[in-house]
Amino acid sequence: MKTFELKGEIRDDFGKKAARAYRSEALIPCVAYGGHDEENLNFVVKNSDVRNLVYTPEVFLVDLDLGKKKFQAIVKDVQFHPVKDTILHIDFLHVFEKTPVVIEIPVRLEGLAEGVRAGGKLSLDARKLKVKAVPTKLPEVLVVNVEKLELGKSIQVGELQFDDLEILNAKNAVVCRVQLTRAARGAAAKSE
Repeated sequence: MKTFELKGEIRDDFGKKAARAYRSEALIPCVAYGGHDEENLNFVVKNSDVRNLVYTPEVFLVDLDLGKKKFQAIVKDVQFHPVKDTILHIDFLHVFEKTPVVIEIPVRLEGLAEGVRAGGKLSLDARKLKVKAVPTKLPEVLVVNVEKLELGKSIQVGELQFDDLEILNAKNAVVCRVQLTRAARGAAAKSE
């Protein structure tokens, strides 16, 4: 899994007024949960530093550098302004080498499906899947091979197997499918 370097400063001021003051300085209030001492760590990061972390479909392990404190974390939640779409707050989860974490990983389809060759259309229904694994075993993407997927068929979560991780989505949730197009229906009707 890719890592992302992020520097921040521990903050002492809390509340709406302090948060507003930080945001006016182009800083984003953040919280890191789940440390060894079970104390939440409050800090701020520069707005420009998190663009490549937040506005991407990729998932990263974040190397946080807060001066005296350095640790690895994952982004758990990002809050956006409802109108301006600016980042208001970021929640991080402290991760440890041997402790499993739950995170959503992007899905990438690989291969040309048989159903597509027959005139169908391939659609990806689940862009991300929720998985549980130790941080060192987390993949960048979940690759699903669709070469044997026929027309009108789908691949469900229960059919997928990946080493060293557990998929937490419902077993009957559809990951991808090959749908019958109008052109394929028309061709099938003419051949009958």
